[in-house]
Amino acid sequence: MKKMLLIVPTLHQGGFEKVCAVTAKLLKPYFDITIAIFDSADIAYDTEGIRVVDLHLPSRAGKIAKVFNVIRRGRKLHTLKKREHIDISYSFGPTANYASIASGGRESRWLGIRSYMDMEDQRQIRLFCRCADRVVCCSDAIRREIEDKYRCDKAVTLLNPFDLKEVKILSEQEQPQLPWESGTVLVSMGREDPVKGYWHLIKSFALVHERLPGVKLMIIGPGDFRDYKTLARELGVADDIYFTGFQKNPYPYLKKGSLYLLTSYNEGFPNAMVEAMAMGLPVIAADCMTGPREILEDRYGILIPNMSPEENFDPKQITEEEKNLAEAAAALLEDPERMKHYSRMSMQRAADYTTEAYIAKIREWGET
Repeated sequence: MKKMLLIVPTLHQGGFEKVCAVTAKLLKPYFDITIAIFDSADIAYDTEGIRVVDLHLPSRAGKIAKVFNVIRRGRKLHTLKKREHIDISYSFGPTANYASIASGGRESRWLGIRSYMDMEDQRQIRLFCRCADRVVCCSDAIRREIEDKYRCDKAVTLLNPFDLKEVKILSEQEQPQLPWESGTVLVSMGREDPVKGYWHLIKSFALVHERLPGVKLMIIGPGDFRDYKTLARELGVADDIYFTGFQKNPYPYLKKGSLYLLTSYNEGFPNAMVEAMAMGLPVIAADCMTGPREILEDRYGILIPNMSPEENFDPKQITEEEKNLAEAAAALLEDPERMKHYSRMSMQRAADYTTEAYIAKIREWGET
């Protein structure tokens, strides 16, 4: 059995952190798996039965400190790989990729590109292409750009895995109490981060609420959301928006939703959106780089033009893109037949992202 080292900065709540933990579980029957983590604080994902090695090198502020951190992480990873006789290393995201490169070694090195934002640094991508045996991309759009722009023949696509049966089981484990006894609930899921465009979401929701007063909004994810709560108060919808905070099992909350909205202006592969689709939520998503278009294909959900990256918490400034989202959401909510149609299409599309296909591709690469 070949030995595989998965390298990830943390296992706190986040997209590629979750994919790393899921990958470890899925591949355990086929590889001897070890996860190397830079900081084990606040682990959010199940790693039971998986060997996790904490390098005790959390992130540090300052450019010089970051450089030294990469070197120190590289040395510790080199020692770990040599001791464990690692055959394959697979790192998740730029921070882990730099440490993997710094560690040297003769194993097959897979470097993961987990977001289109990773593509903004051209020197970084050139380095990854030069040092990797495989550049593992979470979407076809990212892979094609790396192939075309950097003339890299090492880029491959590996779509994120979803254990849809487990998601549905987890969604039944509890019945969370929402602040309201009734109402149609719009929902979005992700950490507090400007890239998620939640100010767009709240402004659009305020417009929907004017038209359909019984509608509510729930945002699932970690963060204090202070500025967003202030915006909601100024728009007069604070009592109709629920910020759940961090939830180790977010699926019972997601299940309470009626319609999923994605307002990110940048994504890699939006895991939460596919999980919402698995539970039958219709989807309206910004046509951002990358993810939603590949998943929805203009038929499994509704795409709207991408949202602006410029933060704007002025309640008096409502943009055309926010009006577009509000109109699309209100029109869909007012049409029960279209809601049923997109609910069916969501479940149909989510079924395409099987864990079996993910495992098969990694096993194939592991043998070459």
